[in-house]
Amino acid sequence: MESVWMKGCEIRKREPLPGDMEAPVVVIGAGLAGILTAYYLKQEGIRAVVLEADRIGGGHTKNTTAKITSQHNLIYSRLIRTFGSQMAAHYAVANEAAIGEYERLIREKGIDCEFVRCPAYLYSQTGTELLKQEAQAAASLGIGAAFETDCELPFPVAGVTRFARQARFHPLKFLSGIAEEVEVYEQTKVLKVEERKVETDRGAVTAEHVVFAAHYPFINVPGYYFARIYQERSYVIALEGAKRPDGMYLGIDPGGLSFRSCGDLLLLGGGSHRTGVNPMDKTGAGCKYEMLRNRSRELYPGCREGYRWSAQDCMTLDGLPYIGRFSRRRPCWYAATGFGKWGMTSSMVSARILTALISGRECQEADIFSPNRQVTVQAVKELALHSAYTVKGLAKRLLPPGMGRVIPNCPHMGCRLEWNPEEESYDCPCHGSRFNQDGHLIDGPAQIDCKKGEGE
Repeated sequence: MESVWMKGCEIRKREPLPGDMEAPVVVIGAGLAGILTAYYLKQEGIRAVVLEADRIGGGHTKNTTAKITSQHNLIYSRLIRTFGSQMAAHYAVANEAAIGEYERLIREKGIDCEFVRCPAYLYSQTGTELLKQEAQAAASLGIGAAFETDCELPFPVAGVTRFARQARFHPLKFLSGIAEEVEVYEQTKVLKVEERKVETDRGAVTAEHVVFAAHYPFINVPGYYFARIYQERSYVIALEGAKRPDGMYLGIDPGGLSFRSCGDLLLLGGGSHRTGVNPMDKTGAGCKYEMLRNRSRELYPGCREGYRWSAQDCMTLDGLPYIGRFSRRRPCWYAATGFGKWGMTSSMVSARILTALISGRECQEADIFSPNRQVTVQAVKELALHSAYTVKGLAKRLLPPGMGRVIPNCPHMGCRLEWNPEEESYDCPCHGSRFNQDGHLIDGPAQIDCKKGEGE
């Protein structure tokens, strides 16, 4: 189940870490956030070494729908209510600037990555009030947003909120181009971090600053990100023979779908659920891919499925990324995580904020993204729900067999794994680690494979 981005896009291989070394900055993770952070640090004259356990872009960057947008569902009216107009404006400005920075880099470097400016829409089939509120809130913060009633979707809608001059691109082609200017060591797995020393299976890197940009921080203390982040899975099918819209669309109603053109294909996405909470029963009911196929046949008769893949997203308690100093107890550590469904824009925002912090420059937008920001009412409610899943996962001791194999608890914090028949993986409902049928690690925060049970 490889994504459309992996077809015909080969990123040049790098050598593993040759042994112990020292550098001003070490970045853990060679996805978009890590590579961009290292790139911008280099522009400031600061050497950054990037360590990657597998391959550049081999994690979650390859499974995105690759929308570069400041439109992050219904967010701006909530930000104004919760944090005030000034901090909400910082979020809007940072994400709008990220779109423009992608465009500047792509043109300046001559990177052929199918970058296209286009509008992004939120739509609803049931009501208009939330859409109107969001359009008004976004416009008050300087975003080119407006409520409209016309759109390109193949079904009637009550209305849409249109964000002008957003963008889409090919993420791996962009990553391949920008990574040529960065010092990266692949096949180098980070084992632990102590103060300024990052130990790997290939040697240790001692640095003044350590950036955690590997999706989900694997360090539990300090920071306690395991209590502040959960993970969700979502699903995409790429359709041949379907009418392709010029804009990008996201439904705000329960079960709303995502639409986005990609060359001759239409990317249809949806079906989000918490990782480890299996949506499919033994009869196959609840299969997300089948749901998308059924909807595609209804909306685009005669279309064909060309690709299908799933994504895993880190979700924070208040819906905003954690970008900034990892913890007050570790001022030389930095985090870039919790991007939700908006990893492309958030990766650029992360790179620019972290570069400013490390180089000692002022960055007024950093306040709204700080991992140490104020705790909101929404965050408290989400914490209670997240904790309930964790307690339930920890209370279980035995994993029922899946596909003839018995695998014990997740090596991250001991939660019992759940078998996901749709993707043939063992998933952790507590923090989102995933393992294949043989217990080999697919997704963190776990760092090691899962051992087989005594019955194997």
